[in-house]
Amino acid sequence: MTAARKPAAPKSGNAASKRKPAAPKSGRAVPKVKPGATKLAGPPASIPALMAWALRIELDAAERYAELADAMEMHNNREVCALFRKMAVIEGKHAEKVMRQMGWDAPPPLPSGPPPWPGFEAPESAPQDAVHYLMQPWHALELALACEERALRFFGALAKAVKVPAVKRVAREMEEEEREHVALVKAWMAKVPRPAADWATDPDPPRYLD
Repeated sequence: MTAARKPAAPKSGNAASKRKPAAPKSGRAVPKVKPGATKLAGPPASIPALMAWALRIELDAAERYAELADAMEMHNNREVCALFRKMAVIEGKHAEKVMRQMGWDAPPPLPSGPPPWPGFEAPESAPQDAVHYLMQPWHALELALACEERALRFFGALAKAVKVPAVKRVAREMEEEEREHVALVKAWMAKVPRPAADWATDPDPPRYLD
């Protein structure tokens, strides 16, 4: 999937600022995030290779949440914008943890060859089209949960596929960390009101420009 260009922030004080930017035309519901396959392209053969890919997963997730926060800010959805920014910070801290564990001062070069996950997107990166400009915090957490569950499945499949015992052990540790993340997001969701059936109704819908 080709990444979408990050939208520019709206200018204030002119007529253009009153026009709502384009939003997903996907009907009344936030598109569901597909579970995704767990077939691996090539399991890493060393702990540094595994952790380099794990770091890339966290960095990509942080960047994607920041992009989604920018999109929600454009649509003046401040509550979800703040939530996505918080998620970006959390994923950034996960990346910092990986770097501390490995003693890295900067992200290392990625191992040669394709990434071990199937497809272009990293397992924990939220799809850019899985949002709606009227989405509510519960939807954002639902999106985060799907990403964490996909990362959980990925590391589980990785732990089964690798042959080197030390790498398998670290992959199991990463799997358990993702399991904790899934539990945390579920607990977070339990505290957030579930949206009403008409949450996507907009009396002043945005105008789509060609």
